[in-house]
Amino acid sequence: MKCALKFAAASVILAGACGASAQKGETVKVAWIDPLSGLMASVGTNQLKSFQFVAEEFFNKKNAAGVKFEIIAIDNKLSPQETTSALRSVIDQGVRYVIQGNGSGPALAIIDALEKHNARNPGKEVLYLNHAAVDPDLTNSRCSYWHFRLDADTSMKMEALTTYMKDMPGIKKIYLINQNYSHGHQVSKFAKEMMRRKRPDVQFVGDDLHPLAQVRDFAPYIAKIKQSGADTVITGNWGPDLALLIKAANDAGLNHVAFYTYYASVIGGPTAIGAAAAGRVYMVAYAHPNLPGEINKIVVDFEKKFGEDMFTPSVYHAYSLLAAGFAKARSTDPVKVAAALEGLKFNSFNGEVEMRKTDHQLQQGLFISKWDKAGGKFPIDAEKTGYTFIPVQYFEPYVASTPTSCQMKRP
Repeated sequence: MKCALKFAAASVILAGACGASAQKGETVKVAWIDPLSGLMASVGTNQLKSFQFVAEEFFNKKNAAGVKFEIIAIDNKLSPQETTSALRSVIDQGVRYVIQGNGSGPALAIIDALEKHNARNPGKEVLYLNHAAVDPDLTNSRCSYWHFRLDADTSMKMEALTTYMKDMPGIKKIYLINQNYSHGHQVSKFAKEMMRRKRPDVQFVGDDLHPLAQVRDFAPYIAKIKQSGADTVITGNWGPDLALLIKAANDAGLNHVAFYTYYASVIGGPTAIGAAAAGRVYMVAYAHPNLPGEINKIVVDFEKKFGEDMFTPSVYHAYSLLAAGFAKARSTDPVKVAAALEGLKFNSFNGEVEMRKTDHQLQQGLFISKWDKAGGKFPIDAEKTGYTFIPVQYFEPYVASTPTSCQMKRP
């Protein structure tokens, strides 16, 4: 008999006859492999707290499969080599599920390692949930049956962002500044391609790439932006690379330039933006700080406990998908769960989401939000600044969905 799954808004509930008895009470170990040291340590530390908190306070109390999640954390120092070493370590401990998201280099290292491991070790397969590594190649030329991406990729976000930007008549001259690795290169590439298609009158007056997580002073870059005459900056920077960039812009009085970002809500970003940049910083993301429903309670309770914002709501999607996959497969075996996750749909905090079978890229709605004063319908501020990211437009999944070249090899 096939399981009948009922998916309710912002929750995943197993209905009726099947039950969750096949794995009820089982503890599922999940290896979390991301940076806990170096310049991006604050990002990873907050995300680890998020994964632990959401498991302990919400999903371990109630989920579709009746399982418990146990997080095993390892610092990969944002290094692909360290990531591969960490992966070997957790596999030796019997871990069958891995979560990572910061950096597409470490993501690709996991995909490559699991392709080899799973082929050589039938019965000991490992499944990888990617919560934030957004290089489109990961679900195109480098797609893998064992990899499932929860964030919208770089091209999807740029599709939504430029769809919004094309209707902003004040945008005439754009400056691109990005981190010098695959994600930064893709932001630059897709920004130019998509804006030229939608607004051929717009000029690109700069295109800088800087070392990832190494620049302490962005003043020289801000001087170049000012000299270029740009009225708009597009950046895919994240963590301190974005916080320090915007702080330098504020310090230089660059108050006539709008910043269109991917990750301005990441720890340190809101504080750096502050009141000085109100109305001038935009963000494209699958969430915003004032979402309704269960995710709202999670965000509020997290801030009360840690005194920090929870800026990675894909944590919620990770546990929702795993629990639903376990329940549908009636097993925690990664081979059976991977098959169950393909094509899985449910209603979440950002509308209906679907794990596309073709390439394992989550299809989901995206928000364009603008930095402005918190209050009214949007009372939750960011990092106690009194300001927050207020949604100005929501795009249904089909708007930002991009085609895939993935030729999935299934076991």
